[in-house]
Amino acid sequence: MSLRALLAEFIGTFSIVFVGVGAIVADDLTNGAVGLTGVALAFTFVVAAMATATIPVSGGHLNPAVSLGMLISGRMSAKDFAGYVVAQCLGGIAASALLMKSVSPLSLEAVNYGITSIGESATPGMGVIVEIAFTFLLMFVIFATVLDKRAPMIGAIYIGLSIGMGVFVAGPISGGAFNPARWLGPAVISGDYMNAWVYIVGPLAGGVLGAVLCTWLFDVRSGESV
Repeated sequence: MSLRALLAEFIGTFSIVFVGVGAIVADDLTNGAVGLTGVALAFTFVVAAMATATIPVSGGHLNPAVSLGMLISGRMSAKDFAGYVVAQCLGGIAASALLMKSVSPLSLEAVNYGITSIGESATPGMGVIVEIAFTFLLMFVIFATVLDKRAPMIGAIYIGLSIGMGVFVAGPISGGAFNPARWLGPAVISGDYMNAWVYIVGPLAGGVLGAVLCTWLFDVRSGESV
């Protein structure tokens, strides 16, 4: 297991949580001027940037669900998977802890510490469905644009775009996590673990479904489509 890879996963996941939750706080501080569009774009840009930066070092997973998909599809060992998940979760927690020192506690409390939560008109069942669906789409994009060597080498941009489109749709329903580490950081700092299963089961199930289907669909190991 490479220490460089673990550090890259830590930094990348840290950045996603720090920028994403920071955008949510900024929306509150500006009385809604940032809006859902601004928050979605913040996640789009930070995921695209961090995936681009970390793909050469660690593969740019930055998400336990993505790492689980790589494990299921035979692209990483169980030992590496465990190390990646620990690094990602620690990155999310560290980002939330730093935000506590960077902005007013009242601002963080106003947005419930940036925790992803079920929308007022939604149910946990609806939430887990969209978490599964958009994590599946994320895996689809990763297999098609990063792992498939026939694709243009700008896959990280498309990864960011897939997260952004997910936040646009799922934000009002589930909060749009698609990443257990994204949920865990704010949850640990605030002590609020409500509907935790939605943000663990949903992304992990979507990651597995995406990995299983895309391994067959794109057959990236041989470089030839089925």
